[in-house]
Amino acid sequence: MKTQEQWIELQNSLNIENRAFINGEYTLAISGQMLDVINPATDETLTEIARCQEEDVDLAVTCARQAFQAGEWSNSAPSHRKAVLSLFADLIDEHREELALLETLDTGKPINHSVSTDIPGAAGSLRWYAEAIDKVYGEVAPTEKDVHAYISHQPIGVVAAVVPWNFPLWLACWKLGPALAAGNSVILKPSEKSSLTAIFLGKLANQAGLPRGVFQVITGFGHEAGDALAKHHDVDCIAFTGSTRIAGQLMVRSGETNLKRVFAEAGGKNANIVFEDCDDLDRAAAETAGGCFYNQGEVCVAATRLLVHESIKDQFVEKVIEASKAFTPKDPMDTTCSMGALIDQVHKAQVLEYIHLGQTEGATLRCGGDVDGKGAFVEPTILDNVDNKMRVAQEEIFGPVLCVIPFKDEQEAIAIANDSKYGLGAALWSSNINRVHRVAKQLQAGSVWVNNYNEGDMTVPFGGFKMSGNGRDKSLHAIEKFTETKTTWIRLHP
Repeated sequence: MKTQEQWIELQNSLNIENRAFINGEYTLAISGQMLDVINPATDETLTEIARCQEEDVDLAVTCARQAFQAGEWSNSAPSHRKAVLSLFADLIDEHREELALLETLDTGKPINHSVSTDIPGAAGSLRWYAEAIDKVYGEVAPTEKDVHAYISHQPIGVVAAVVPWNFPLWLACWKLGPALAAGNSVILKPSEKSSLTAIFLGKLANQAGLPRGVFQVITGFGHEAGDALAKHHDVDCIAFTGSTRIAGQLMVRSGETNLKRVFAEAGGKNANIVFEDCDDLDRAAAETAGGCFYNQGEVCVAATRLLVHESIKDQFVEKVIEASKAFTPKDPMDTTCSMGALIDQVHKAQVLEYIHLGQTEGATLRCGGDVDGKGAFVEPTILDNVDNKMRVAQEEIFGPVLCVIPFKDEQEAIAIANDSKYGLGAALWSSNINRVHRVAKQLQAGSVWVNNYNEGDMTVPFGGFKMSGNGRDKSLHAIEKFTETKTTWIRLHP
């Protein structure tokens, strides 16, 4: 690991690419317009990026369609796609430090998290799908004697991957891996707040051998470039991670145009339930703090609702307060930092408004709040004695704010956990194996963790119930989302 001084030295030597990547080349937006990129830890302008709009999207989609129809990628042998994606992953690893630095400067997350987790996670996602390409088979249906019927999967066409600012490259590769593995052409639309690592991928895609038009990056505002992708008649699928509001807008656009598939992973207000029979409260407290405060709380599956049995609530909250001290905000370039800055000052103001609202609604502020001075920093915040009907318990804050909700018994805990429009993740802590299975079956969430929070790897799908979305990232289930399923029915004649 580099020292802080070495990271700053690398920053000073960076030549940041800020153009969109269309048809294998870096290019400015057709309008020539640019957007400022702000470092949220310092409030300073890092660079500008291309402000792409509808005409840029039209060009990128045309190139993506031409590449798909040409078949150099879509019809290539699985072994070829496997080799190219494997090299793509290797190149991300090779440029890990540059990518990690760009991610930290762009988003305010700790540099040690970017270099040890985010960038290796992105490379690992591509590599996993590269390895999976030649391990996904079709099916032969059990038909009558004189029929041969088989089910095959073909690439869907042009995929728009619209990704958020909290884990920009990692979540992008959750989409790119299966979409490219299946043979599609992909247009990546990063958030306007975190586009630098996505742009960097362009030159790596060329080096890896992806044909022109198969991978492109369109930068700019969501309401301009993103909306143009959503309403484009020649985009076949949108893979989205972000807010529930935007997920709904994408589905409306799909219905208004060509019924393009929309796979959305949206918001969460996740319940972390600690029962009185948990046999390791110290570990549960540490993972509760990490589950809520990691990545500044800017995690869709963050453990933001702590449901704790009333008999241990006071004792357990004290342990969580102590554990939260490990997430004291610091300069993200400090290699000892475990909590950096929020994405920008606008979001910081929204988080602080929620903290104030919680107190107004009757919750007790136990720790945390504003960090004065330069940068979008907020301390780990714990609101105690929250009622689940309060807005802070129902609305996604997307910041380091933990709501503590006491419960009396198992059924009340389940009812509170499920009393949410979201259903992304949930966890429970108990040493009773019967309770573990009983409760896990009843929790309305796409992922349920038992005696841990948010563990997992690429082998398991990730996504939500209810208004947390309808898609699934990771695992072989994701590849299927980027394919058309075709039945071929052959009548055999003597």
